[in-house]
Parts: sequence; structure tokens; C-alpha cells
Amino acid sequence: MGAEKGQMDLSTLLKPAAVKVLANTTSKKRLFQDLADIAHSAYGLDATQTIDALQERETLGPTGVGHGVALPHARLHGLTDVVGVFLKLEKPLDFDAVDRLPVDLVFALFAPKDSGVEHLKALALVSRTLRNTETCTKLRANSDPAALHAVLTAAQGTQAA
Repeated sequence: MGAEKGQMDLSTLLKPAAVKVLANTTSKKRLFQDLADIAHSAYGLDATQTIDALQERETLGPTGVGHGVALPHARLHGLTDVVGVFLKLEKPLDFDAVDRLPVDLVFALFAPKDSGVEHLKALALVSRTLRNTETCTKLRANSDPAALHAVLTAAQGTQAA
């Protein structure tokens, strides 16, 4: 991957194994459990620590940013890089989003405890990608995790930073 240091890229943040389509997520609590399980299998993160960190962040204010998109994020001990998990929910979930719309696209970010600006850059990148209506339309039209990963990693190449 020819990404220079400082050059943030969705393909480096998001492993194909961390992209899933979920049919039966019925609560935010269940969603965080699913995110933690996937983060554990894709990146080896501690599931319990991940759930706690996500819930703790959520108490500061909901991470549902509107238009059916949520960007839960947390800082964790023991991580060296910012990593992501993307979920598409077949049944939109009530997420206390700013516009009160249920959420069906979830991009979770996990960053090292002391990541500072890298974490913010990653969040800005994901936020920018998922603010693109065309990208969200493509994501909602696909249910194949490999296709979703391709849409996400391609989307960002077409937008100037």
C-alpha cells in the first residue's frame, strides 16, 4: 500500500473482514456487541473493553450523525493503529441520531488511547465519505460485504481531501 505516513486511507483503516451485513440487530447494546465481536475477529481487540469504550463514548452524546449514518468510536489501550468496522443493518436501528432517523450504515472507529490527531483525521475521513449521498446509495444497494468494502475504499479515492 503506498500510503505515506500522514496519508489516511480507508483501505488501510478497514479490513475486508471487518465489513459485515447484519440482519437482526435490534438495539444499540446489541450493535455494540456485534461491533466488538467483529473488531475482535478482524483485529484481535478485546471485546469487553471495546463494548465498554463504545458505551462510554456514547454517553457523551450520540454518534448518529444523521441520514441513517452512525459513527461510533472509541479509544482503546493496546492498539497501535486506527482501525474500522463497517456494518450495514438490514433493519434500521433507532440510534438517537441528531435527525431522529433510524440508522442502517454504521462505521465504527477504534483508535489507540494516545492517538491524538490520527483519530480525528480518521473520523473526518469516514464522516466525509459517508456524507456523500452517492456513496450511501451504493452501500444501501449492496448486501455483499466484499462489494461494500470496494464501495467504501473506492469512494474515498474520488474525493479530494
